[in-house]
Amino acid sequence: MMMLNQTDVTPASFILNGIPGLEDMHVWISLPFCSMYVVAVVGNCGLLYLICYEDALHRPMYYFLAMLFITGLFISSSTIPKALSIFWFHFKEISFEGCLIQMFFVHTLTGMESGVLMLMALDRYVAICYPLRYSTILTNPIIAKAGLSTFLRGVLLIIPFTFLTKRLPYCRGNIIPHTYCDHMSVAKLSCGNIKVNVIYGLMVALLIGGFDILCITISYTMILRAVVSLSSADARQKAFSTCTAHICSIVFSYSPAFFSFFSHHFGGHRIPPSCHIIVANIYLLLPPTMNPVVYGVKTKQI
Repeated sequence: MMMLNQTDVTPASFILNGIPGLEDMHVWISLPFCSMYVVAVVGNCGLLYLICYEDALHRPMYYFLAMLFITGLFISSSTIPKALSIFWFHFKEISFEGCLIQMFFVHTLTGMESGVLMLMALDRYVAICYPLRYSTILTNPIIAKAGLSTFLRGVLLIIPFTFLTKRLPYCRGNIIPHTYCDHMSVAKLSCGNIKVNVIYGLMVALLIGGFDILCITISYTMILRAVVSLSSADARQKAFSTCTAHICSIVFSYSPAFFSFFSHHFGGHRIPPSCHIIVANIYLLLPPTMNPVVYGVKTKQI
């Protein structure tokens, strides 16, 4: 049998089909998406401006916050404008290369967001457990190196996704039932063996998400032990209050991520595809929308 050339089974473009089964409601679904995106852009840009130009906010905690706001801004901007163009104008086509680029940025930025949340947990640990050494431990060079390491970790672990996806033959059509290019949504269009993609995807999830959650858990365990040992109720209340906004950010980020990950890998046939896709979009849009609101309300200095 004659072997198929790779170029013969690589589509020139994909069709992003939006939310399958809810096509008639795309315009209505777009309204909360658009509203949340506007809040995300205005809120993140506003607080970034404030952190940049307010001298009182030039401290380690706010540098990590700036990283979180920048990451959230890029995550939402890499997916929501395309989703809105699908909902409003039926601009569903995306080039093969454009799809790989979007996939790379989505997964790299979500990995970085998780890493920044982990760094913020370590920041709270140092601030509460070693308050007198806080400024000497978390110096500007250390913060810069930590942020760069988090970014490089995401880039180096996600780059193989693009090569693993590009090598696959695509002979099951070019229609992706999604609003953006997700690694497994694209890989499932292949008629080749995607076992390597699945295994590597699980490995990356464990290396990024698993490691970050472990560090966050250890940090908050140590924080809890330190706070409980305080003799003053006011001191305990003040210490806990400094962590409230960060805990909210963790909930906003990891709750939809856990649902999306486990339902996708272990319960995909029992949950409607439309539910998967809506949760996947909430996973990308909810944290950038809520983080500026939460930190704007909970952080006295802001």
